[in-house]
Amino acid sequence: MSDFESVVYETPAEHVARIVLNRPETRNAQDTKLLYELNAAFDRAAQDDAIKVIILAANGPHFSSGHDLREPNVYEKMSEFDTVGTWCGFTCAGAERQMAREKEIYIGFCERWRNIPKPTLAAVQGKVIAGGLMLIWPCDIIIASDDAQFCDPVVNFGIGGVEFFAHPWEVGARKAKEMLFTSDWLSVEEAKQLGMVNQIVPREKLDETVLAMAQKIAKKSLFALKLTKEAVNVAEDAQGRVQSMQTSFALHQLAHTHWLEQYGVLLDPTGLPPETAKALGAKLKQKET
Repeated sequence: MSDFESVVYETPAEHVARIVLNRPETRNAQDTKLLYELNAAFDRAAQDDAIKVIILAANGPHFSSGHDLREPNVYEKMSEFDTVGTWCGFTCAGAERQMAREKEIYIGFCERWRNIPKPTLAAVQGKVIAGGLMLIWPCDIIIASDDAQFCDPVVNFGIGGVEFFAHPWEVGARKAKEMLFTSDWLSVEEAKQLGMVNQIVPREKLDETVLAMAQKIAKKSLFALKLTKEAVNVAEDAQGRVQSMQTSFALHQLAHTHWLEQYGVLLDPTGLPPETAKALGAKLKQKET
């Protein structure tokens, strides 16, 4: 039932759609194509009146290793896709192209997915790193296997957290600071204690547990589910989430611009693995020539 390449779209039960990240060879690293296909899959489920609940899952040992930093020609690739936001300038000079791209496919997509008017459940296994958090945090419920771990290590690279800066709402302000300052792993047990994860289940029970909850939710009125989700989201937004997210995103862009000025790459290369720093430098050099 899927005409995508980087994700799989299926309907495992009545009123339930399941979208599966399908780049296991890269540990589901997110290139531009995967993100646009994921967005299209979410749109398909959201616009199908027969679907009441959406599951997000992933093939392979790990849910997601985050952004695919080795993807070439990322700015030029934006022309290959129909944008869903109104930002433009993806091939402009300086900070403009980077901010435009991240407004579209990072914070832009995350906000769209968070506000889908249907319950969304994330089925999470293995490691979830940086950009991987940006896929599960927009979901309404997170069910994780007992081997799940979570990490946002981007302060190592000179950036103050991923573009969808939901850390204070997901784990609380003090834990968010510890998580970011240290770049340490957050265990699935602690994630549950903090309220980020709803349930922990054995790895072999993950899919069936998530599907069972989806089917339970799908018995409810879709209109009631839509209204309830909006009520909870608005309560969170009334606490200043939207304004804080915009400020954090602007600071994120400032960091990119700073390192581009300092080193010619978007991140602090002194904190990157050598091969990653080299790949980023080569991409920038190719663009300049």
